[in-house]
Amino acid sequence: MPLPPDQRPLDAADLTDDAFLGGRLQVLQPRKGFRAGLDAVMLAAAVPARPRQFACDLGSGVGTAGLCLAARVEGVHVMAVDIDAPMLELASRNAARNGRAGTFAVMEADLSGRARNLPRQHFHHVLTNPPFHDEASGTSAPERRKANAKEIGADGLRHWLRLARAITRPGGTVTAILPPGQLPVALEALSPHGRGVTVIPLWPRAGVPAKRLVLTVRTNAAAPLVMAPGLLLHGPGGKPTPEAEQILRHAGPLST
Repeated sequence: MPLPPDQRPLDAADLTDDAFLGGRLQVLQPRKGFRAGLDAVMLAAAVPARPRQFACDLGSGVGTAGLCLAARVEGVHVMAVDIDAPMLELASRNAARNGRAGTFAVMEADLSGRARNLPRQHFHHVLTNPPFHDEASGTSAPERRKANAKEIGADGLRHWLRLARAITRPGGTVTAILPPGQLPVALEALSPHGRGVTVIPLWPRAGVPAKRLVLTVRTNAAAPLVMAPGLLLHGPGGKPTPEAEQILRHAGPLST
């Protein structure tokens, strides 16, 4: 029986070779469908990891966010987890070609289920760019891989984020990038009382509402929720602001 389209290996003609972090990172990814970009870089920049700690890129795709983290924090160990085997094969290739094979591993898991092969309370940090568009509220993306990467119902997102918390060590962090409309679901899943939560809005430009929030939750923390000042991404003429440029081109951290 032939493999379904979203499980078939990709040929070289199906891929692009894209530079991230000012050329520090080269990533092979599908030419069509879901493609990593600014969200992955900003997500990785917000993870407060240290060398030799263990991080999990949950729903990793081709591994861009985890590899951006590894480029910023030398010596961090990254586990890339996804349901799409060809994407994980690309993640392994991307790790090797960027000199990260020794500290980068992959695991295939169904994150809409119990994912029993994922160790609980194991990782110092979990980062995730989950599928966050409500599949019940619009038309699905025509490309199946793109739909799988972007679409989920509220119950599915809640489950995904609870899984992220379940595999994080006590005192560790879960970092997610989401649209503002999904903040209530994220808080319910990760910290119903807002304890240990920092929210960083990403403003496209001055005077425009944020389209993304970066949410970091430190497990078992007692500190109240912090709404950070946020990051302005673009200045006049659409050029990245110096603060955004420091992250996008120079692998700087996204900090409050």
